[in-house]
Amino acid sequence: MEKKVYRIAVLKGDGIGPEVVDAALKVLDKVGELYGVDFEYREGLIGGAAIDQTGKPLPEETLKLCLESDAVLLGAVGGPKWDDLPQDKKPERGLLQIRKALNLYANLRPVKVFDALLDSSPLKPEVAKGTDLLVVRELVSGIYYGEPRGIYEENGRRCGRNTMKYCEDEIARVARKAFEIARKRRKKVTSVDKANVLDVSALWREVVNEVAKEYPDVELEHLYVDNAAMQLVRRPATFDVVVTGNIFGDILSDEAGVIPGSLGMLPSASIGDRHALYEPVHGSAPDIAGMGIANPIATILSAAMMLKYSFNMDEAARLVEKAVEETLNQGYRTPDIYSEGTKKVNTEQMTEKIIENLERLFKEERKKEG
Repeated sequence: MEKKVYRIAVLKGDGIGPEVVDAALKVLDKVGELYGVDFEYREGLIGGAAIDQTGKPLPEETLKLCLESDAVLLGAVGGPKWDDLPQDKKPERGLLQIRKALNLYANLRPVKVFDALLDSSPLKPEVAKGTDLLVVRELVSGIYYGEPRGIYEENGRRCGRNTMKYCEDEIARVARKAFEIARKRRKKVTSVDKANVLDVSALWREVVNEVAKEYPDVELEHLYVDNAAMQLVRRPATFDVVVTGNIFGDILSDEAGVIPGSLGMLPSASIGDRHALYEPVHGSAPDIAGMGIANPIATILSAAMMLKYSFNMDEAARLVEKAVEETLNQGYRTPDIYSEGTKKVNTEQMTEKIIENLERLFKEERKKEG
C-alpha cells in the first residue's frame, strides 16, 4: 500500500524560529515513522530573513509554495534589526499578507494549563487548574480591515477613524468552525460580543444564534466582551470554545494566554476552508536566538494541531500532546519555565525527551489494542 504523503511549507523565519521549527520537524518525523506517513518539507522565506534576501517580507515564491502545500508551519518573524523599516515593509507585514492571501479566517488559540506547571500561572492554582479552552477569533475582517479608515482633518482638527464591519457570511463561517470544533471537545460555545452597544455585534449575535440551530447538541452562551474578560480570570476552567470577532479575539486570546504562565507553551493555528497555517504564539526572541535554549513546546504543539486539523490524524495529535505533558510531569524544563527542583534542559534535550515519550506512548497504545 502506498504511503500517504503530506506536503508542508516550512517557513522558519527569524530569531529562534529556525530552532523551534527544527524541533517540531523532528517530532513530525517520528510521527511519520510511527504512523506510516511521509511529510514532505519545502522551505520558504518570510519576515526579516526574506527582507534580507529579497527585499520583501513575503516573496511571491513563498506564497506560491504555501498555496501548493497541504499546510504551513511557521516559526516567528521580526526583530530589532528591522524596526526602522516603513510599516508596509516590516517583517510582520509578511504574516498579515499570508493570512489574507490564504483566506485564513479563523485563528485558533488553545489555552491549556498543565498540572505540572500550575505554579507558573499568575492565577491561584485552584482557579487555573483544569483550564483547557480554545479561542476561535475571526481573523480577516472586522475593525482591522474595515473601510473607511485613516487620519483626516475635520473642522480644523485631526480625527482618526476605523470601521468595524461584518457581513453575515463572515460571521457564519467562523461560528460554524467554532461549533464543529466544540462537537469534538466538550460541546460548549461561548460567543463574545458587545451587542448592547454595537450594531455590528447585534448582527454577530443574531447570526451566531441562527448557526447554533444547526448544532442542537452544542450548548451556546453569549457574553459581553467586558464580562468575558472578567470571567476568563475568575473561572477559566468553565470555558470550552470561545468564538469572537477580530479585535475582541485579539485582546481575549492574549489575556487567556497568560493563564498557563509562559508564552513558550502556546500554539496556534490560522485556518480557512482550503489552507491552514500553524505557528507558536511567542515572538522571535532575538535575545536568545542561537543559544539553543528556546522552548520548543509551543511549536511542537502547533505541529500537533496541524496533525489534527489539516491531516485528520487525531490520535497522533493526542499522543504528541500527551508526550509533552508526560515530559513536563517528569520534571524537564527549558529555562523559561524552570523552577528549583526541576531539571533544566536545552531545546534539543527537551525535544528528544518528548520524542522518547511519544514512542513509548505509541507502543503502549498498540499493546492495549492487542
